[in-house]
Amino acid sequence: MVYEDFVPGEVVEHRPGRTITMSDNTWSSLLCLNQHPLHIDAVYAEQTQFQRILVSSLVTFGIVNGMTVSSISAKCIANLGWDKVRMTAPVFVGDTLYATTRILTKRESAKRPGEGIVTVHTTGLNQDGVSVIEFERTILVPRQEADR
Repeated sequence: MVYEDFVPGEVVEHRPGRTITMSDNTWSSLLCLNQHPLHIDAVYAEQTQFQRILVSSLVTFGIVNGMTVSSISAKCIANLGWDKVRMTAPVFVGDTLYATTRILTKRESAKRPGEGIVTVHTTGLNQDGVSVIEFERTILVPRQEADR
């Protein structure tokens, strides 16, 4: 999408969903050096309030954010930041995640002619429609005339 395509208030659904596997969780834990036993030790996890392995929040964030790329930021020049990241419910191996994004604001860049700044709010939902993550993201995108 280019700057002119973003309409504040518009909601975009991101499909298909993505089912979380134990491999996703294990690889992320190894890659990010997150050795908390709740994410990798089934015996430990069984003794917690969750009673099973909990998917790392970095897996949840990475997958839900990634789901938005093709429909929100594929033509993005730069990610400017993420704000108000909230983990709203636990995610477990076998859960399927979906996402929706609401366009919050947009403005022309004062410093970069031909570009605009867009802020969106994304919600990740599990297969039961329960919100598991929410965050705002601000991106720098080209204006239509600059995209030609």
